[in-house]
Amino acid sequence: MDQTTVETTTLDGSFDASDLSILSLILRADIVVQAVMLVLAFASVWCWAIIFDKVFRIRRVNRRSDKFEDSFWSGGSLEDLFDRIGNNPADPMSAMFASAMREWRRGASRNGSSDMMRGGLQQRIERVMQVTLGREMERLEKYMTFLASVGSVAPFVGLFGTVWGIMNSFQAIALSKNTSLAVVAPGIAEALFATALGLVAAIPAVLAYNKLSADLGRYANRLDNFSAEFSSILSRQLDEGN
Repeated sequence: MDQTTVETTTLDGSFDASDLSILSLILRADIVVQAVMLVLAFASVWCWAIIFDKVFRIRRVNRRSDKFEDSFWSGGSLEDLFDRIGNNPADPMSAMFASAMREWRRGASRNGSSDMMRGGLQQRIERVMQVTLGREMERLEKYMTFLASVGSVAPFVGLFGTVWGIMNSFQAIALSKNTSLAVVAPGIAEALFATALGLVAAIPAVLAYNKLSADLGRYANRLDNFSAEFSSILSRQLDEGN
């Protein structure tokens, strides 16, 4: 008789205490723990959305940059290539090229031939490419700080939910004066589920942040190399035009 009473004991009169399913743990949890679970679930979903977006975007810009470099190094006219790209570059590399060519044309239209004017034009072109590089990388790195924040903070948020849930469990045990495992286990399980959610949100975020940061770093180096090579080409043309 006593065993049957323990097995059917409910925490709020509507849930079976022996039911340790995920849905039951969520519905039975304290409002604060439920809020923690909701925040962590939202953070996890948002992280996965960012991860998929970044993966596909990085692949896309690399493909488009490969296509642009093929055209750039094909030996054709840079003026014709700039006319084809126009004001709608498809990737950061072509955006750097377009910004440099616009500055080149502005400088060439002034018909300056002195060493000082040529040196000023060279500096302006390099500065324009660096500004464009920074702007394009800032767009690619958008929301990366969110991944880093979730990776570092989510376990502690989950731990807060666990601590809060265990405190409530101990208070319930003190009020009921019943320390049997059937009474203690559900509350502890609810509390630990918050930590599990924190880890579920944090682990993919950390792994994705490290991988995406490495990919973005390689692409930034690629843009730096292109900037240096293109600047050298324009410098030679300035010298030849002397």
